[in-house]
Parts: sequence; C-alpha cells; structure tokens
Amino acid sequence: MIIAAADGSSLGNPGPAGWCWYLDDDRWAAGGWARGTNNMGELMAVLDLLEQTADDPQSLTVLCDSQYVINALTKWLPGWKKKGWRKADGQPVLNVELLKDLDRALHGRHVTFEWVKGHAGHALNEAADARARAAAASYRDGTPVDRGPGYRPGRAPQKPPSRTYAPPAPPVDLFTEPSPEEHPVVALQRSLWDADVRPSQERLDALLHPKYALHDERGKVAGKGRTIAGMARPLGETPDLEVVAVEELAPWVVLLRYRERTSAHVLLCAATWIKNGDTWRLRFEQRTPILP
Repeated sequence: MIIAAADGSSLGNPGPAGWCWYLDDDRWAAGGWARGTNNMGELMAVLDLLEQTADDPQSLTVLCDSQYVINALTKWLPGWKKKGWRKADGQPVLNVELLKDLDRALHGRHVTFEWVKGHAGHALNEAADARARAAAASYRDGTPVDRGPGYRPGRAPQKPPSRTYAPPAPPVDLFTEPSPEEHPVVALQRSLWDADVRPSQERLDALLHPKYALHDERGKVAGKGRTIAGMARPLGETPDLEVVAVEELAPWVVLLRYRERTSAHVLLCAATWIKNGDTWRLRFEQRTPILP
C-alpha cells in the first residue's frame, strides 16, 4: 500500500500558490502557480500523486487536511458530472478542469482518502505542508521551485505540468482597470514559445520589429536575423510567463516586464512592443537570470 500526504498553500488565496504530495524524503513532488488558491493546490497535489503512481498496482491512501478535497472526490463528483458540472444550486463547479482531470485519473484506481488535522504534528502532513508553502514562496519571490525527486527517483527530473488552471474569477468591477494579463502583447510574447510559430520565419518576421535587438541571459547581443535562426531549434520545455507589469511608455509603445520560468531556470525579462498600424511588433528584449 502507498500512503502519502497531499497539501496545498496559497499566499493570498488567490495569490502565489504551491502544492506537494509526500511519502518520504526520497519520494515527493511539489509545484505551483503564480496565482492560485488553497483548493487548487490541494487538488493538484492529489492529481500529480495519482499520475505519478499510475503504473504502480498497489492501493493508494491519500492523507488530506482538506474536507473539501475529500468530499469533492468521494461524495460530490458523481452528482456534479450528472448535472453538467454544476452544483445543486445551479452554479458552476469551481476548479472544474482540475476536477475533470482527477475524475479521469481516479478511474480504475483503488484509492482511499483519510482526513488528518492540519498543523497538528502529523509527520507526513507537516512535510507536505512545508514543501507546498515553500513552492508558493518561490513563485512569490521569483526563485526556482524545488520540485522534488518524484515517485521513482532516478527517472528524468520532474517538470512543471504543461496544463494551466485558473483560480475563480473575481466579481466584475466596472471601475477597475483591466488586468495586465489582458493586454495583447502578453499573448504575443507567449506566442514566441509556440511550437507552430517558432519554425516559421514568416510568422517570426511579422512579430519582430526590423530593428529588433536582444540582450540575452548570457550577456550576448543578437539582432533579428540571428534570433530567428536560433528559434528554429526545438524549445524543449515551454516556459511559464508570469506578468510583473505592463506599462505604456508612450502612445503605442508598451513595456512588458515578466518572469520566464521553467524547471531549470527563472529569468527576469523586459520586452518593448511597438504598434505600427494595427500590428504590435517586438522591438527590444532583455533577459536576466535570477540566481537561486
């Protein structure tokens, strides 16, 4: 039998968030998001545990200090599915994408959930809690996350999940400025990591300004041609982009500051976008490594 604790943490709820599942010091994993909730962290910890132990025929016992997670996965899930992922009051279920993934991961598994009191000295729960909080703090501080050895040490290093989950949206406020995440240059910056965009010289040529310049994380300077040539190589792991700020420097000139995060590095980046007619084009980028 596999016995593991799963826990989540959020600094702000929603805010920088982390998750962790823990068996012992040689078998655990952690991760998180720049913005998430406690419940998202709790659910993601269980999901990652299910996925990493999927090939192990042993039964699984998950220790949780969250009644929400236990009730959601053992009592409420079937009813939510029948109602089209809506609650008894007709409102949509929160964290629905995570719950759908969990529903698939639980199928055919022998899994038992047990409640443990949080912050009460339970060794496995305390270990999971500490690592989840550390992951949340890493997202807050912009430092690399310690993702742990995973379930089977010796395999390839753990990478951040490629899926993204969003916290519940706050109520609409007509007097609040739009989120920086909504600015079109954010999506354009992310598109530079897109597997369909990077091999296309035509699409990259349209995104990069004729006078584009890059100061990279190694201190080297590259122009448009060299940068496009370098982007033809496979990217490997798609980074996460965490917006720090979007600032309008002048009419149709926008500075995007963001963190680029992978399992191997965190970079603090600045990108200047200029709008010509109806088209935004990237004029300048600087990428600075954040040391552990």
